[in-house]
Amino acid sequence: MTPSDGYLLDNRQTEAGERFDAFASLFDPTTFRHLERLGVGPGWRCWEVGAGGTSVVSWLARKVGPTGTVLATDIDTSRLDTVARPPVQVRTHDVGGEGPPGQGFDLVHARLVLVHVPDRERALRSMIDALRPGGRLLIEDADPALQPLTCPDEHGPEERLANRLRQGFRRLLAERGADLSYGRRLPRLLREAGLRQVEADAYFPLTSPACTALELATVRQIRGRLLEAGLATDEDIDRHLANVAAGGMDLATAPMISAWGRKV
Repeated sequence: MTPSDGYLLDNRQTEAGERFDAFASLFDPTTFRHLERLGVGPGWRCWEVGAGGTSVVSWLARKVGPTGTVLATDIDTSRLDTVARPPVQVRTHDVGGEGPPGQGFDLVHARLVLVHVPDRERALRSMIDALRPGGRLLIEDADPALQPLTCPDEHGPEERLANRLRQGFRRLLAERGADLSYGRRLPRLLREAGLRQVEADAYFPLTSPACTALELATVRQIRGRLLEAGLATDEDIDRHLANVAAGGMDLATAPMISAWGRKV
């Protein structure tokens, strides 16, 4: 898949940077906690799949130090230029369409990536193949079908409109091959792939400034798609953006499920 193949959330759009910042605020503490638990340290060879933003790449670079390496890949690496220096290497790569970009990694990590990849089975196999024996895999992905609402407390017209637009967003994702119930299957998929010591947990932000920032950026980014598909009107979108900006709504994200295991 290339950036021109209809990916709904193009990294080159202005709102993409706002989304990456919001994801970092929401999910970095969870991701870093898991990476710490897996023991990432000096000299490790790490592959960050679908890096997109820079926060996880930069954290890994500090942990592995000058004796380690962090390979950051994405179908669009335009936002990774600022971290493209040792120990970080940046490479354009399609995890769902190409073989692994290297072998013998101590860690392979992907966050909010595989749900969007059409050939998820191939991508997961590629990541596992890239690990050394004993290497760790950490996959973190959303499960929008598990919690499909922007406003779980749908108590008024503002919340009902928000949830209607979220339904439109989910439809657009599904039409582009996203698997909206992928996250919950991760523990089983890792076991079936032969990994050992598989564990998983989930993080579900319910309301925060980062949830608000993410909602504003996402709706602005997909506005044209919603209009083209007849899923919303300009009036709907303008009203929703104003409602969100007013700051009186409890906005949630889909749960992010983290699953990890060790290659035999």
